[in-house]
Amino acid sequence: MQLALSSWPEIEAYLARSTGIVVPIGSMEQHGPNGLIGTDALCPDIIAKVAAGEAGFLLAPPFNVGNAQHHLGFPGSITLRPSTMIAALQDWIASLVRHGFRDLYFLNGHGGNIAPVTTAFSEYYASWSLRGEPCPVRLKLQNWWELPGVMQLCRDIFPVGEGMHATASEVSVTYYGYPDSVKRVEMTPKIAPIAGFTDAADYRANFPDGRIGSDPSQATPEKGARIVAAAKSALISEVSAFFGANDRLEAHG
Repeated sequence: MQLALSSWPEIEAYLARSTGIVVPIGSMEQHGPNGLIGTDALCPDIIAKVAAGEAGFLLAPPFNVGNAQHHLGFPGSITLRPSTMIAALQDWIASLVRHGFRDLYFLNGHGGNIAPVTTAFSEYYASWSLRGEPCPVRLKLQNWWELPGVMQLCRDIFPVGEGMHATASEVSVTYYGYPDSVKRVEMTPKIAPIAGFTDAADYRANFPDGRIGSDPSQATPEKGARIVAAAKSALISEVSAFFGANDRLEAHG
């Protein structure tokens, strides 16, 4: 069930049986020569849509632009300042809570989002603490690659060249979700270098094609299907536990 494709009476009916919602959150940034710019937003959205279709939980539209200033040396990348992202998340959370949602599960696709998202959570909880009232809302952040069993599967599928950015696994997930967007590109070196970076100019200088430690030429839709299947099952289990026994979600698949 997708919020964007639902009417308000359908959301009202959903809230009568569940106060939980899953929010995919990612980034709009370069992912090497063959990776899609939307990869970090697409991965959690693809996984969550498959899981929601089976488990029946409500899926919010993706929060698809995040904290990615260091990728601005590559055309197409878009970023929010951390302060802007924190403020926007406060409004998203407040809007959902206003309608009666109490369990907000954010499925993340970008490591650079972790600090601003957790800070946004702290800001939200602080508003209740300062009023001296118990907060009825629970906020959770989970990286899709850290769902139980997923990281090990990615390592098993890609024992060499998985890397840290523009990874073979995340590119595979997007190719599974959007097979018409598969891109075949020769990359040199085959496995990208590993180093640190500071700002966008330093990143581009250290990683000329955008990759870090990866060989995403290994990515295929079939490998992505294996990763999505594992992530879907883990997500359903985790979301069901987080939403709690009072939610009467029913499987549809």
